[in-house]
Amino acid sequence: MLADVAAAMRQDGAMSDSSLITTSQQVRSGERSAVAVVAEALAAIDAQNPRVNAFVAVQGERALADAAALDGLIANGGLVGPLAGVPLGVKDTEDTVGYPTTFGSRLWSDAPIATGDSVLVRRLKAAGCIVVGKTNTPELAAKGVTDNPLFGATRNPFNLDLTSGGSSGGSAVAVATGMVPVATGSDGGGSIRIPAAACGLPGFKPSLGRVPDGGPQPVDWLDLTCRGVLTRTVDELIAVLDVIVGAEPTDLRSLPTPTTPWTRAVGERAMPTRVAWSPTLGYADVDPAVIAACEVTVQQLASDGIEIVEMPTVFDIDPVMDWITLVASYLKRSVGNHDRSEMDPMVASYVGMADGITAQQMVLAEDACHYLNLRLVELFSTCDLLLTPTLACDPVNVNGSDVNFVRATYPFNLTRSPAGTMPVGKSPAGMPVGLQIIGPQHDDVGVLQLMRHLESRR
Repeated sequence: MLADVAAAMRQDGAMSDSSLITTSQQVRSGERSAVAVVAEALAAIDAQNPRVNAFVAVQGERALADAAALDGLIANGGLVGPLAGVPLGVKDTEDTVGYPTTFGSRLWSDAPIATGDSVLVRRLKAAGCIVVGKTNTPELAAKGVTDNPLFGATRNPFNLDLTSGGSSGGSAVAVATGMVPVATGSDGGGSIRIPAAACGLPGFKPSLGRVPDGGPQPVDWLDLTCRGVLTRTVDELIAVLDVIVGAEPTDLRSLPTPTTPWTRAVGERAMPTRVAWSPTLGYADVDPAVIAACEVTVQQLASDGIEIVEMPTVFDIDPVMDWITLVASYLKRSVGNHDRSEMDPMVASYVGMADGITAQQMVLAEDACHYLNLRLVELFSTCDLLLTPTLACDPVNVNGSDVNFVRATYPFNLTRSPAGTMPVGKSPAGMPVGLQIIGPQHDDVGVLQLMRHLESRR
């Protein structure tokens, strides 16, 4: 079946340029079949994935069967969701029916086939998305680069010798190369924003609890991780967010469902009037070329009438050790008594650090989150948003271990702030440069509004 339908699809190795919004409208109206759309995605995966390793598992016949069932429902006049027929990649840290969840780890290489979907996947499927496969992640989503001992490295489509970023690198590359228009991600230290910036995409970490976690098991990185998605455009991102945000009774941290859909709320939101720009946050060593690329966009915002306040120091010290204290402890809980010798050495080293972390140190790390947020409360009392470079330099070598290009994302997991990234230019080496946008507590709409404005300028 797949071969017959895929033969009629485009042969250039990517899906059509239609937005997922247009694609879903066409499927719902009967102009296109979901089977044809999914087959196009599967053909794109066949063409693109061997060179970048974004997908680690694909079940084409299952996806086509799901698409055919959706087409049948539409033909019979049934009600379908706003994302009907949109192919979906699922990060291999999320359960989805019919696939094992390996977390990119040899420790879970023989994990059982999932019989249920995560909260995020369930909402996307209810909206009409069709799961086509699982995307790559570093082991336990614990690195800013996407490689692991089980499936290997995911390569950056702009330069195959460089990393895609992580931990949602497989999802970012799947979207950036046109294999699928949307893929799930998670962000516990930058894991949506880092690969989005590295691969030239918009990326958005919602406020903690906006996109709920929950389900039968406790949240993995309970006070850090936010669920989300990767898409090609901001309008697509907002459309998908509208079906995945909202309260979930099994998630203790979930926030109430917005009273106004974000598609409308973002359109009605006024432009910010005063924005802070911090090239280094006060502690990071950032490539001058990255700063220069970001400053071009910052100056464009100034020409739009926004007052720019340069802020050399946001935080007095790098809060990375507080972040590591929490992450190491969360990882140790996940790994339990498994054999650490089977693990990625860097991830295993985090688990080893947790052996010496006391309960008091954990609480002090949580206290640090409070003080970091107080600094942002002070900042946002005079400025609407904060801008920084997303990455400190170009992505590192695909086989490298240097993660110093990640310096500016994890503070805003510690503060639970909404934070996005937008591609704003290229480095001298031709790699995408991302500008990070951070908002006050729960002002997701304000961040998305500026992201949309920046996209309209491109």
